[in-house]
Formats: sequence, structure tokens, C-alpha cells
Amino acid sequence: MILKHPKARLELSCGRYTLDLDKRVHVMGILNITPDSFSDGGAYFNNTEKSLLRAEEMARDGAGIIDIGGESTRPGSSAVSVDEELDRVIPVIKALSGRIDIPISIDTAKSEVARAAVENGASIVNDVTGLRGDPEMASVVARSGAGLIIMHMKGSPKTMQIEPFYKDLIVEIIESLRESIAIAVGAGVPQDKIAVDPGIGFGKTVRHNLTILNRLSEFKSLGRPIMAGVSRKSFIGAVLNSPVNERLIGTVAAASVAIMNGARMIRVHDTKELVDAARIVDAIMREGEEPA
Repeated sequence: MILKHPKARLELSCGRYTLDLDKRVHVMGILNITPDSFSDGGAYFNNTEKSLLRAEEMARDGAGIIDIGGESTRPGSSAVSVDEELDRVIPVIKALSGRIDIPISIDTAKSEVARAAVENGASIVNDVTGLRGDPEMASVVARSGAGLIIMHMKGSPKTMQIEPFYKDLIVEIIESLRESIAIAVGAGVPQDKIAVDPGIGFGKTVRHNLTILNRLSEFKSLGRPIMAGVSRKSFIGAVLNSPVNERLIGTVAAASVAIMNGARMIRVHDTKELVDAARIVDAIMREGEEPA
């Protein structure tokens, strides 16, 4: 007789929330408070009330997380000062935390911004540098009790798309993420608060991005939930020869593949459509599970 042991649930602890990622894929709605993000730059810049209305709309659409960023990380972009980033995001986070009851994520590479965001209601820190951009970030997250999303990026937003090269793409990204996890754990961040993101579009060619999606299941070896950010990305435009505002179907297709291959969080602009897509893929995948 073969005894079956129940597998550990895939969860992400973040502040006062625990996200059950086995139960459903969590859609992270993007809210960029910037003048220059590649897709929605300027749409919510310097307009707190419009930002709040958009965040509430995404929550009603079924988003499980709202990700707020005050600094563009599009290819070629330049960094902004700590003060400028704080001025952009903190009023929105502070107001929004009293208006929705889902986790708010701060998309930042600066520990000072992360600290202030959590103090004002954020529950997750989403660091595109994988803790490599600010040596204080890991300890700040550890002390805050927030969840942490560690992303892989080769280079910086300013330089990352200048002929990115890997000897072994997947192995190198996994090893880099493993090192970032070790930095976080070494600073006192519990493993159950950590998720990983291979960083599609961040120091990768079109072919690299397609390979990552095709082999995303290999990132399960890290033992942490996987997030995929494919929304309106340039690789979709390259495959379809489409401008950024005509990439919804491509985004749905890429996100669906990501979920099938192991992503339990997807970061998107078009929340309603991607929530529906995630629900369908989840339902299909559950039908393939062995009965308990």
C-alpha cells in the first residue's frame, strides 16, 4: 500500500495577509504613478484620486494584489530621487490602504521607499533588482514583516537591453534568484514571505523571454511561488508586430502559458481580462489533479 502525504500548501505570507496560491492564481494589478512607464506612463501621474479609482476598479475586477510604482523601469529609463518617488507613491498607498482589503505592493528598489510604503499600508515589497540595488533592502523588509518579491534583472533599466547575453539562460537566472533568496533569508526574511520572478523583459531578448515562459516550471526548484510579468511586454509586440495598446490577446496567451507552467501570480495592466483567463486555466489544471 502506498501512503500519500498531503503536499505543503503554496502560500505567501505578507503582513496581515496570507495568500493561498494553491486555491487560485493571484492577479497583481499594475498602478504606475509615473510620467514615463512604457504602457501607462502619465495616466495616473500627479492625480491621487484617479489613481485610487483605478486601484478600486482593479480590486472589483478580481485583482488579488495592487502593485504601486513611482519609478519607471522601462528599458532605457533613468532613476528618480528617493524624495520624488516617495512624493508619488505614499499619498496613494496611505489613502488606498483604507479603501481596499487586499494587499498593496510597493514596486521599488529603494529601502527608504519600501520602509515608508509599509508604514503607510503596503504589505509586499516588489524589488526588480532582486535585493542587489540597495544593500539595506533585505533588512528593511525583514523588520517590516512584509512579503518580498525577488526579481531577476541583468544590468539596470538604463543598460539591460544592450545586447543581453547568457551562457545558460535558465541556469543563470535560477542561480541568481537562489543567491537573492539567500540574501533575504540571511537578513531575517522568512522563506514563507518570499516569491520569485524571472524578470521577463529585464535584460532579455525576445528569444530569452519565450524560453523562460516555455521552461518556467524549472523555477519550481527554488521552492517559492513564481510570479510572471508578461503584460504588454515588447516580446509580444515583436511576435505579433503590434503596438503596446494592441497586446491584450498576446498578454492573455503568454499569461495562460505562464500559469500552466507554474506561475501562481501574474502582474498585469488589464485586470478583468486576466482574472477571467486565470480562472479558466486554474479550472482546467484542477481537472488534471489526482483525486485526494
